[in-house]
Amino acid sequence: MKKPLIGTAAALLFAGATALAGAPAATASTAATGTNVTSPQAGKAAAVTFAGTVALSNCSGSLVRFPASTANDPALVLSNGHCLESGMPGPGQVVTNQASSRSFTLLNASGGSLGTVKASKMVYGTMTDTDVSIYQLNTTYAAIQSRYGIAPLTVAATHPVQGSSIKVVSGYWKKIYSCSADGFAYRLKEADWTFKDSLRYTSTCNVIGGTSGSPVVDANSGQVVAVNNTINEDGQRCTLNNPCEVDQNGGVTVRKGIGYAQETYIIPACFGAGNKLDLTRAGCTLPRP
Repeated sequence: MKKPLIGTAAALLFAGATALAGAPAATASTAATGTNVTSPQAGKAAAVTFAGTVALSNCSGSLVRFPASTANDPALVLSNGHCLESGMPGPGQVVTNQASSRSFTLLNASGGSLGTVKASKMVYGTMTDTDVSIYQLNTTYAAIQSRYGIAPLTVAATHPVQGSSIKVVSGYWKKIYSCSADGFAYRLKEADWTFKDSLRYTSTCNVIGGTSGSPVVDANSGQVVAVNNTINEDGQRCTLNNPCEVDQNGGVTVRKGIGYAQETYIIPACFGAGNKLDLTRAGCTLPRP
């Protein structure tokens, strides 16, 4: 979990050392019709592209919907809690419904910029148990679809599956990492923060700074199953940028060079009609303020 990158100067520093992968061919988006809005990637195993992802000033993210979201709901952007413009939340800190005018660069299938979308508020942000931020935009899915031809990615409401093929799609770097869900860490400890039931990558998803907040997309369903957040860089034990796994008996395992993401299936239960956050809803297990 790197501290967020600062502006384009950091991007240029990394660019010399990191080859950006070519994007898959662009595919047509599916129009939002009726009361529902669908992901253009759903059910297309080979269609994971940059469409629907966003670039932040210092991190990656994605335009997302939940299974019950409708076309006229205010659109949402998903990223990491440690990517908040206000700084990284402390252990136990949960921030909700804070005014925000943060801008996001919306990308097309090949990673090109379509324009800027803007937040009206930061709905939810924390680094307790998970590492997530959710912004509400000042526009709807239908308006984005009409103007840019882009539909949101759907956040799956079911737990990711071990062994499944996944893609980590970084809007900041315009790079797609391909690997598998190697397994799940009961607890992932990094410096002062502890994350629950984290998804562990196989080694080919060797993520770097700036990929924080990238959607982790199931390559079969096209749905978001997690949000990328950290990697053990140096083989150190439980330090910043060197998370360690802690099992149910307190045993510690260090996996140098292995990255992790925080599962997102728990999020949809915490949002009701109109994409409104309600942490008291039945089945919602996100930490509360």
